[in-house]
Amino acid sequence: MTTATGATVWDTLVGQRGVVESLRAAAAGKGMNHAFLFTGPPGSGRSNAAVAFAAALQCEEQPPGCGTCHSCHTVLAGSHADVTVVRTDRLSIGVDEVRELVRRSALAPVGRRWQVMIVEDADRLTEQAANALLKAIEEPTDRTVWILCAPTVEDLLPTIRSRCRLVTLATPSPEEVAGFLVRTDGVDPALASYCARASQGHIGRARALARDERARNRRKEVVSIPARLTSLGSCMNAAQNLVETTQEEADLITGELDARERADLDTSYGVVERGRRPREYSPAAAALERAQKTRAKRRHLDVVDRGLMDLVSVYRDAIAIATGGGGTLVNEEIRHDIEQVVRTSSPELNLRRIGWIFDAREQMLEFNVPVPLALESLMVALKVPAR
Repeated sequence: MTTATGATVWDTLVGQRGVVESLRAAAAGKGMNHAFLFTGPPGSGRSNAAVAFAAALQCEEQPPGCGTCHSCHTVLAGSHADVTVVRTDRLSIGVDEVRELVRRSALAPVGRRWQVMIVEDADRLTEQAANALLKAIEEPTDRTVWILCAPTVEDLLPTIRSRCRLVTLATPSPEEVAGFLVRTDGVDPALASYCARASQGHIGRARALARDERARNRRKEVVSIPARLTSLGSCMNAAQNLVETTQEEADLITGELDARERADLDTSYGVVERGRRPREYSPAAAALERAQKTRAKRRHLDVVDRGLMDLVSVYRDAIAIATGGGGTLVNEEIRHDIEQVVRTSSPELNLRRIGWIFDAREQMLEFNVPVPLALESLMVALKVPAR
C-alpha cells in the first residue's frame, strides 16, 4: 500500500469517505479507543484501512496520515518497529501465535506514539486464540492499539466485539473502482469498467483482472458455465474443468513462494554450502512441508470460492433481466448467455440456485467436503431443467 508523491495514506480507501473522516479524527485524538473492529465484505479494503489507520497513528505530521513522513513510509512498507500485522496462509489462527502477539503488545513502543497490533482475518481465530486475545483487549496497556479485521461483527466473540469500536466499510461502486484503476494504475477506461463490474466491488480482484489477461480468460470460462449445463455429462465436465482451472491458478500463486521458502530453509541450515543436511534439518523441512500444504489447501479454496461468486453473479443477472431490474449487468458482455438462462428458468429457480451455490461453499469451507465432490453435486443441481 504505497502512496504517490503528494498522496495521503487514505487515498487507497475507495468509496469510504465516511470511514476516512472517522479514522482521521480518531488518529487526531477525537474518539480514540484502545481496540477497533474493521468489518466489511471481501474486497472492501479492511486490511488497507487498518494499515492506513496504523500509519496515521504513527504519523509525524498534522493532519495525521500525510503519507510522506518516515513513519508513514515505514508503516506502509511493513517495516515500522511499532506496527505488527498478523496474516495467515492457514485455515485458522492458533493460540500460540496469539499468545506471542499478546506478549509483544505488552511491551512499550520503541517510538513516542503507539504499539499497534493488526490482526487480519480475525474471523479465523480458533476458540482458544480468541479467548487469549480477549484477555489482552480487556486489560489493555496505555499505549497499545488493537485493530481487528473481519467480514462481520458476528464472526468474533460477543465479548471481543463489545470492547471494540466498530468501523464498517462498504462495497465501493463499480464507478468508484473503475476510477481508482484509471487514476492509480493507468488502466484503459473500458477495461477498468469491465474489471470493476466483474470484481463486484472487490478492489484486489479488479486489479488482478486488469493486470492479467489469463485471469480474465479464466473468469470468462467460469461465467459461461450456467448456459452449458444441459446434460449430466456437461455437468461433470464443468465440475472437472473448474477443479483443474482453480487448482492451476492456486498452484501459480503458491508455487514460487514454496520454492523460495525451501531455498531459504536450505540456506539457513547450510545445506547449500556444506552439501549435507544436519540432524535438525529434517524436522524443520517436515514442518515447512506441512505449513505449505495447509497454505495450498486454503489458497485453492479461496480461488474456488471466487469462482462460485462469479457463478452467483450470472444468476443474479438472470434475475435482474427476468424481473426488469434496472442498471448495468455484472456480466454485460455475455448478455446473450444470460438471456438463455432466463428462457430456461424462472427467477425463483435462479434464486434457489444461488442458495445451492452458497450451500456448496459452506460444505467446502466449513465442513471440509472435498472440492471435486462438492462441485460435481453443485453442477448437477444447477443443470438446466429438461423440457
